[in-house]
Parts: sequence; structure tokens; C-alpha cells
Amino acid sequence: MARMLKFNIFRYNPQDPQSVPHMQSFTIDETESMTLFIVLNRLREEQDPSLQFDFCCRAGICGACAMVVNGRPGLACHTKTKELPEENTLMPLPVFKLVGDLSVDTGTWFRAMYKKIESWCHTKKVFDPSAPEERMDNAVAESIYELDRCIECGCCVAACGTALMREDFLGATALNRVARFILDPRDERTEKEYFDIIGTDEGIFGCMGLLACQDVCPKYLPLQDVLGKLRQKMAFAAVNNLLPSFMKREVKL
Repeated sequence: MARMLKFNIFRYNPQDPQSVPHMQSFTIDETESMTLFIVLNRLREEQDPSLQFDFCCRAGICGACAMVVNGRPGLACHTKTKELPEENTLMPLPVFKLVGDLSVDTGTWFRAMYKKIESWCHTKKVFDPSAPEERMDNAVAESIYELDRCIECGCCVAACGTALMREDFLGATALNRVARFILDPRDERTEKEYFDIIGTDEGIFGCMGLLACQDVCPKYLPLQDVLGKLRQKMAFAAVNNLLPSFMKREVKL
């Protein structure tokens, strides 16, 4: 016999002056291979068309359906109801601007973050569209691709203790992005230039090392290794500024 599932969902429309934050309960019958994505679409189609949440790809690629499920950030399309209890609580991701109910604006945050860390290849080379593509060692390309799999869902930011307390903290996704450009041989920024971006308490030294970011990442990015190596690299960069050249050391990512 199919279970009857109960979902306590956060409701609030900040654009409606009459709206106040509250929880609303819904019940729905569980079907085979049901995901939270299916649940929310059925609730909107069958019970309350005003329910707001985001979705796009339904395949764990776009990151739009991220929300807090029973206290843990995750993707609705990846969350199977068979792994959930009969009563559940759904909340919007914290840190980001609330659009309504379970919908938040991650785009504005990510644009501002990428602008702050200058998320593009810095080079003095003049682009020549007729030139052959630059070759890259396969191992380097694979390392860059591994860090480039971030889908910008915002789960790591929502789970970060520092990000919840400080608006100026870059967060794991920005630090992972910086690590990606440090690995990229086409980027000509110096170690000092990278240190100026992330070598502060707004960057890698603001991380408390709780590693909730990696724990909730739906793409299983190696954030623990990335953050650890970045912290080591930036620490050595700070020390190297005080040492004579023959004593300086370099840390590889």
C-alpha cells in the first residue's frame, strides 16, 4: 500500500504586502520512483497553483531546484521520496534573496561573486580566431574539468557556517572557481594577485573547516582537498613575502 506523505512547506511572497511567513502542510500519495521534484509539481498542479519553486533540467545539471529538505540543502530532482520519512519540511535556501516560497535568486549572488574574483582567464595574448587551439596536458585538462563541474546550485553556500554569518564571505563555490583558474596554464595571474583575492578572512582564511559544503554538494566535488590546498598555498604565499628568494617555497594544487 502506498504511503501518504506530509510536506510542511515554507510559504511567503515578499512582493505581497499582505503575505506573512508561515508553514503550510500538504499531503500526497507516494508513487513508484517519485522524487521531490514530482511531488512539488503535483502539489502545484493538483492542490495549490500559487506554490513557488524553481526547476529547469530535472537531471541534476541546472541546480535550479535546490532547497533545504529536512534541514539539509539538496536538489529536489535528486531527492527520492523512498529515502524520506512520512513527514517532511521544505525550506528555501538561506543566504540568497527570497523570490517566494521555495524560490530564491542565486543568479545575482553568483554574478557578483564571479565579478569579485574576476572569474575569467587573465592573459596579455591577443585573441586570434584563426589560430589553432592551444594544446593542454591531459592531466591538467582533467583536473580543471573536475573543478569545472560545479552547477552553481548554491547548496554549499547555504550549508556554510561562515556564509550564514557573513555576507562578505566568498564561500566554497568561489574558492573552487579560483582553484580552477590557478590550475589553468592560460591564466597569467601571479600568486600575489590570487592572494589579494582570497588570502583574507573573506576568502580562504574565513573558512572554519566544517566541510558541510562538500557534504551537501550534489556533484561530489572534492571541496575538502581544494580548500585545504588553497589554504596551504595562500599561507605559503604570505610567508614567502617575508623570506629571501632562496628560501621561498611553492605549493602545487
